[in-house]
Amino acid sequence: MAKKVLIVDDDLYIRELYEEVLKDAGFDVNTASDGQEGIDKMKDGGYDLILLDVMMPKVDGLGVLKQMGEMQPKAPNGKVILLTNLSHDPVIQQALDTGAASFMIKADLTPDQLIDKVNSFLK
Repeated sequence: MAKKVLIVDDDLYIRELYEEVLKDAGFDVNTASDGQEGIDKMKDGGYDLILLDVMMPKVDGLGVLKQMGEMQPKAPNGKVILLTNLSHDPVIQQALDTGAASFMIKADLTPDQLIDKVNSFLK
């Protein structure tokens, strides 16, 4: 059975690119265009991995992480990996302290690296 990945990012280009790359690699992919939509999908749960953007409208990545800590999803969710373009941002440390497992710098990722990193987070 394919691993289920949720991509929460307000950038349409990134969302569609990551979705296509991961689907082509055999993953079952869902997407959300903002933090609130991501929270709504996380409540159903069952995601093996969640790729979460930091800066989004409605609810930002930190807000999503805080709400995740308080929710009881219908099925457990796996690790949350932060997506950001800011490698030295204090928000990254805050997110790691709030429950994110790791982070990826979007600007540095090639499609092959995305697949490799997703696979490594799922092990």
